[in-house]
Amino acid sequence: MDLTPVKLVVTDMDGTLLNSSHQVSSRFFELFEALSKRGIQFAAASGRQYESIAVKLTPILDQLIVIAENGGLVRHQGRELLSTPLDPKLRDQVLERLENIPGTHVVLCGKDSAFLTPPTPEFEGLLKEYYGAFEYLDRLRGFPGEIMKIAVYHFKSSEQYIFPEVQDFETALKVKVSGAHWVDISDPLAHKGHALKHVQKQLGIPPEATMVFGDYNNDLEMLTQAAFSFAMANAHPNVLKTARYQTGSNDQEGVESVLTRLLEQLS
Repeated sequence: MDLTPVKLVVTDMDGTLLNSSHQVSSRFFELFEALSKRGIQFAAASGRQYESIAVKLTPILDQLIVIAENGGLVRHQGRELLSTPLDPKLRDQVLERLENIPGTHVVLCGKDSAFLTPPTPEFEGLLKEYYGAFEYLDRLRGFPGEIMKIAVYHFKSSEQYIFPEVQDFETALKVKVSGAHWVDISDPLAHKGHALKHVQKQLGIPPEATMVFGDYNNDLEMLTQAAFSFAMANAHPNVLKTARYQTGSNDQEGVESVLTRLLEQLS
């Protein structure tokens, strides 16, 4: 495979660049530096909040475009490139529905902080991994500030227990199973594909020169924005079907193996 046309590399985080211990390999940072010297641009695209992505990629943050909140927020060197918040009325309709679904844990995702009602001890243990900044509120409905996304967690299965209960909102909103335990609900244009298209336009880099890595349904739109689209071996069946190519799992450094091939071809 000739990878030399690639000018932009975009990778998802959880289940893709991050291993099962939620860590980025030292090998990735080495490849990043080597490829950056050869003119390759990088973006991280995740359902995580900006602050959470920034913590994982601190050594290279200033060189990186960050697509956060599933595409609802895009930043580069502290500058906001794109923002697509939720409509407050629709947001409250969703929250009202979620209040009646047992076993759900609801998080409102703002630009710089997340908001939730005081969690159970079990869910509280997960918060620091996915949210670098969060606040507890007595009530979520009627929240006065701007919200990018509603993230909903279920300890057993998001696809089985949450998605069927909110699927009818797809006529007005983007409803995505973004992980084994997460469903994300956002504005129809707040997805990684729309955000990546915006980034490509800003950089002047077309899909034909773009490489994308993903593992779950919230990656589907951005996979279609890249000629070099890779599904991880651990990917959801929908991703394996959509991506043009496949690489190893997140625990096998599947992203790094492809980037190594890219570096070899550019050297």
